[in-house]
Amino acid sequence: MKHSSLIALAALGLLAAGGALLAGGPSRAAPPAPAASAPRPALTVSTTAPRRETLARRLPANGNVAPWQEASIGSESNGLRLAEVLVNVGDPVRAGQLLARFAADTVQADLAQARASLQEARAALAQAQANAERAHALNATGAMSQQEIQQYASAAQAAQARMAAAQAAVDTQRLRLAHTEVRAPDAGVISARQATVGAVAGAGTELFRMLRRGRLEWRAEVGSSDLPRLRPGTAAVVTAASGAQVEGRVRVLAPTVDQATRNALVYVDLPAHPDIRAGMFARGEFLLGRHEALTVPLSAVVVRDGFSHLFEVGADGRVHMRRVQTGQRVDGRVEITEGLAPETRIVQQGGAFLNDGDLVRVATESEPKQVPASTHKAPTAIK
Repeated sequence: MKHSSLIALAALGLLAAGGALLAGGPSRAAPPAPAASAPRPALTVSTTAPRRETLARRLPANGNVAPWQEASIGSESNGLRLAEVLVNVGDPVRAGQLLARFAADTVQADLAQARASLQEARAALAQAQANAERAHALNATGAMSQQEIQQYASAAQAAQARMAAAQAAVDTQRLRLAHTEVRAPDAGVISARQATVGAVAGAGTELFRMLRRGRLEWRAEVGSSDLPRLRPGTAAVVTAASGAQVEGRVRVLAPTVDQATRNALVYVDLPAHPDIRAGMFARGEFLLGRHEALTVPLSAVVVRDGFSHLFEVGADGRVHMRRVQTGQRVDGRVEITEGLAPETRIVQQGGAFLNDGDLVRVATESEPKQVPASTHKAPTAIK
């Protein structure tokens, strides 16, 4: 019992000594309050200034490629068999070239018969004229009455008319014989062929269709408000679906405007090109001269809510979104027609990630580009 009391007193003494040591030790200072954090830039960007350039003033348009004039070549013979076809689609032809031939046996027989009738009519005319001359010579002698003399003169006139009719019949058969050969009315390129060997074609049946002189034209649709800007002779660059470009000239402006679309057709003569064919859809631009313009990189333009914007970098490092009007695009740059001052510094790239009033850090040209952390690879251990 006495032993346990001594242990308890010793423990109390140790606790008292420890409390005294803690009470007499040096006091700890309170931790300082954290300082206010500075605003961090939302993005590191590079800036650029608008550039003044001389651009070609262009008027874009769309339209179809069509033949300048298309000729329909038909049959002028009736009930004849087509014996020979000499051309096909795509063949160039010259004026007067033989395209097809009909069987001419029946026409030649009719022509021979008409010639024989003509010979008979000539013989009858010669006899009637001789009788009329003899009757006229006997007029002074009184051997023949005036009625008989008049009858001989009328017979001569009738024979003259019959010979003229026979001559006309011969000319008709000759014309039919000429129509058995189908010839090109002008130089051009065959664009369609309906002629078939052995077919019996009626008069007026279309056998071929031809692009006259191989000329094509671009029929561009232009708004009525833009028509005063165009004149005959204005240059136009037409781009086909394959990407091929040709330069043409405005030939004529349509005298009327479509009431439904308020567009008018502008006819542009095109040179021959293997990638441009009639019936194709093509886009193009009319060259209306040159003008001075402010341009910025295409990457600087941000489209929001259907409008184009640029981000102007202020002196305090914050960006301000400016709405602008854009024009034509040339070689990765876009024309700014309204809303931009020439001395403005704008964000060149990355504006899609910014909002109006964001703080940005402007990178210098000599600053090396930072490699994203995802591109670093851990070193491979050597086995």
